[in-house]
Amino acid sequence: MAEVIPVRPGEELALEVLHPYLERIVPGMRLQDWTVHQYGAGHSNLTYLLRAPGGEVVLRRPPLGPVAPRAHDMVREYQILQALSGYYPYAPKVFGLEADMSPLGAPFFLMEAKEGLLVDETWMQEQPAALGSQLTRVMADRLADLHRIAWRDTPLASMVKPDGFMERQAESWARRYQMAKTEDVPGDRELCQWLTNHVPDSGEAAVIHYDFKFNNVLFRPDLSDLAGVFDWEMATVGDPLADVGVAMSYWVEADDPPILQSALGERPVTAAPGFPRRRDWLEMYGRASGRDIHHFSYYLTFAYFKLAVIVAQIYTRYVRGQTQDPRFQHFGRACRELIAVALDARSL
Repeated sequence: MAEVIPVRPGEELALEVLHPYLERIVPGMRLQDWTVHQYGAGHSNLTYLLRAPGGEVVLRRPPLGPVAPRAHDMVREYQILQALSGYYPYAPKVFGLEADMSPLGAPFFLMEAKEGLLVDETWMQEQPAALGSQLTRVMADRLADLHRIAWRDTPLASMVKPDGFMERQAESWARRYQMAKTEDVPGDRELCQWLTNHVPDSGEAAVIHYDFKFNNVLFRPDLSDLAGVFDWEMATVGDPLADVGVAMSYWVEADDPPILQSALGERPVTAAPGFPRRRDWLEMYGRASGRDIHHFSYYLTFAYFKLAVIVAQIYTRYVRGQTQDPRFQHFGRACRELIAVALDARSL
């Protein structure tokens, strides 16, 4: 199961104002029947599990305080999930959205609570190492499935503009970085310029999750398949190799730099014995998708930079006192180190 924890101080939910919404989803439950828990993983949006004897509901909302423009867009994430209903069974069903008149003072949406097993390094320590290849194959297959969706036949067709996707991404993430950074970082201007000047030609566009990793999925108990894929905040229609690059930026190997090993939290499970290396994962994805993996160094470089920007945005909120989460106090250093990793990835 995904880890749930007591709600962190300062991030409490006003359950009494949510009860009318919950009543429509799980009728007959009194206010006192509901309990609130928080998902412990994740550094961005706040995600809660609301439990009652009659059922469970998940609530997603933005982090507290001001957020970067176009970031943490609950309306868009809800619309993405709604559009994928019936096309990708691993995406949670959504029950409702509240934006302009939100009683929480911020947009939120409600969705189903999928059940499944969270695969992390602690769990993996008690499993045979050979299981790593099986789990990896499932991940590669399900990402390939997502990229095969005929998105023009879905409501996404009216929501997205995939032409020029990577050019816009390079420019927009460079802007986000400039707005979020708290200090000059060696090589950051050089990196932004390189990403802008070396955008590869993109192939056919696809639905992309853009944050596809082990702690954003749950497996079925028998490990034969995924039970759910979560955190669709970044999802869109664009270059599928950009999605692969992001997945590989989280696919940490045992000899990777320390910043990738543990600086952003617990060490990713992919560094455990038995998990294939990034190149092996790419071959699995290539076979499952039929795609030729090209310009991989660009996509991995961009993914590391994108991760540095996200870390910088979180650190800015911490510096401004908009969050007191102690996990974020070292994110200034983490941003600098990720910029260095991205610069090195250009030559891979």
